[in-house]
Amino acid sequence: MVSFILPGNSASGEYEVANSLRFNNDSSDSLTQTLGTPTNGKIFTISVWLKVSGESANAQEIMAGGTDGSNETFLRYTSNETLQFRHDHSSDTNWQLQTTQKFRDPSAWYHFVAAVDTTQGTASNRAKLYVNGSQITDLSTENYPAQNEETFLNKSASVSIGKQNYTTSGYYDGYMAEFCFIDGQALTPTSFGEFDSDTNIWKPKAVASLTFGNNGFYLDFENSSGLGNDAAGSNNFTVNNLTSLDQSTDTCTNNFCVLNPLSADEMTFSNGNLDVDQASDAGGGSRTDDNARGTIGVNVGKWYWETKLTGATAPCVVGICFDQLKMGSDLSGLTGVYAIQNASGTYAYRRENGTTSETSGYPNPVANNIMNVAFDADNGKLYIGINGTYYNQAGTEGNPATGSNPTFSSIDTSFFWLPWIESRGDNQQALMNFGSGTSYSISSGNADGEGYGNFEYSVPSGYYSLCTKNLAEYG
Repeated sequence: MVSFILPGNSASGEYEVANSLRFNNDSSDSLTQTLGTPTNGKIFTISVWLKVSGESANAQEIMAGGTDGSNETFLRYTSNETLQFRHDHSSDTNWQLQTTQKFRDPSAWYHFVAAVDTTQGTASNRAKLYVNGSQITDLSTENYPAQNEETFLNKSASVSIGKQNYTTSGYYDGYMAEFCFIDGQALTPTSFGEFDSDTNIWKPKAVASLTFGNNGFYLDFENSSGLGNDAAGSNNFTVNNLTSLDQSTDTCTNNFCVLNPLSADEMTFSNGNLDVDQASDAGGGSRTDDNARGTIGVNVGKWYWETKLTGATAPCVVGICFDQLKMGSDLSGLTGVYAIQNASGTYAYRRENGTTSETSGYPNPVANNIMNVAFDADNGKLYIGINGTYYNQAGTEGNPATGSNPTFSSIDTSFFWLPWIESRGDNQQALMNFGSGTSYSISSGNADGEGYGNFEYSVPSGYYSLCTKNLAEYG
């Protein structure tokens, strides 16, 4: 499955979200806090923007309270990619709303709102779920709270974001932005977002003027040294296993490219679909020749990204593929690939329209090199570099800014082309940097001409990071 991201709205004066927080379930990332006496324990609202990982073998908690599996309240992203809002008390499922709709697109930002007011006389008004500005009414499970019932989310007790509250499980995997908890009001999505007048796309709006209540908080994730800081008050959260590297500029107002786990069979993805790992098969066999591509495809403009090659064996293959590439195919059988591979020698590899060509003059990339990819879709040229220096297929240095000595040329841009990674054996890893933040430290810090991105090496003049703000301007 290939996802294409619509351009962002670039009008001046728009509300901009600066940062999100990237959760990695393998790292047991979470935020925790002990709340005080609520303004009204029967009434509250959760509002959060999520960009999910697209892989969910286990249920993932968005926000959870409670002391054990028989006494808990949670908003959860389930293992079958639905949304579940549930309250259990004394081994009984007192109430539960679970969506029929699945939310599995790893390229999209979703806005979820969960509102509770158990003082309402009509049962269906006591708990509501919304996505992207609209109430969710197609529910696979639909049980409502008893009148005046209280939950474990808005009381004088501990709560967690990104994990189950009472144990070390249910860790969330993906991005969160604009996390709001309103104590004492059951609000609708229009308090947190609005439809764009030009595109009719749901977008966030400023929330600082809202009344948050005693237990309310607003997590904007803008302070890299205090990622759990409450921007609306003093209900700061304790940060667990999250660092400044997990702060991202991939947000609901500027959506960056990531890798698409739905387009790969055997690879393992982590760190917000920026890191990919092909380890040896659990059964003792060999897992080879799988590939993954990015979530943004382009056929105009000039674009830049970086890939750090890690792992115990020959580095991954790095390049681009066209949008109709068959999922999980071996490199030797692909149509529409331009790449540098290091397997039994280093090759510049081109396959298009059933014709394969490869040359062996390109320098040898090794583990921990950073590969630079500059794709000039306006002129059908691709430049691939090693640690800031670009080469053509004969090993002569090239320059994306001037158009000299591309690694590949005459690329047919009637197709959309996507970032592409392939492993050629076991124990190969690649760490992608599309500019929104990475799992490794950037020592220099280079942005594109619009100020977007954080790269290790200089972005060639006229090239831009793959994000919706740049797509709106140059795509």
